[in-house]
Amino acid sequence: MTVLLLRHGRSTSNTAHTLAGRSDGVDLDDRGREQAQALVERLGELPIRAIVRSPLLRCERTVEPLAAALGLEPVVDERIVEVDYGSWTGRAIGELVKEPLWAVVQQQPSAAVFPDGEGLAAVQARSVAAIREHDRRLATEHGADVLWVACTHGDVIKSVLADALGTHLDSFQRINADPASVSVVRYTAIRPFVIHVNHTGPALNSALTAPPASEKTDGDKPEVPAGDAVVGGSAG
Repeated sequence: MTVLLLRHGRSTSNTAHTLAGRSDGVDLDDRGREQAQALVERLGELPIRAIVRSPLLRCERTVEPLAAALGLEPVVDERIVEVDYGSWTGRAIGELVKEPLWAVVQQQPSAAVFPDGEGLAAVQARSVAAIREHDRRLATEHGADVLWVACTHGDVIKSVLADALGTHLDSFQRINADPASVSVVRYTAIRPFVIHVNHTGPALNSALTAPPASEKTDGDKPEVPAGDAVVGGSAG
């Protein structure tokens, strides 16, 4: 089962350098709308069976063109919504970097709990549970090689990738998830395999559904495939 972790396109909050969080009405900017439309060419040829998205507007707008092209109705899942940044929501990044909590978020995110909001450890728990649950459900409905899209937010994607990589949440700030980027994880009975991280280039290859070399058991030497805040970089 393979999930394409899609971050929403560039938003008006990204360009304003504010922490959007769960603020109402944060839409894509002109570049973000171009990125959303470009997803039809980047992903439209893949055998995508489902689209699951965060309930926030910027994710809704991001998947609209792709969903229309594929004839799919996106499923909304609150568990992959943006981090609840509490009283940090809507504030300028330039102000937030002066807060003592900012250093904790950067150096020990597993211990970070936002004032009047949630902790990043809780974010990872809910988002990983959601991705794995949808993966099992879709595999039952469509077969083990199902390919699907989860459109969500930067810190959520980084949390899921940290889990898939088997690294501690405190390392998740080493992972990038740019606007409109795609990160690819294949879940198997053995372990998750991370196929791509922060892919922002042209169309992804349909070979994404093939088992990774390290999963094969034919005795051949596995080949290593060429690979190409977020509060930890570009907010929201």
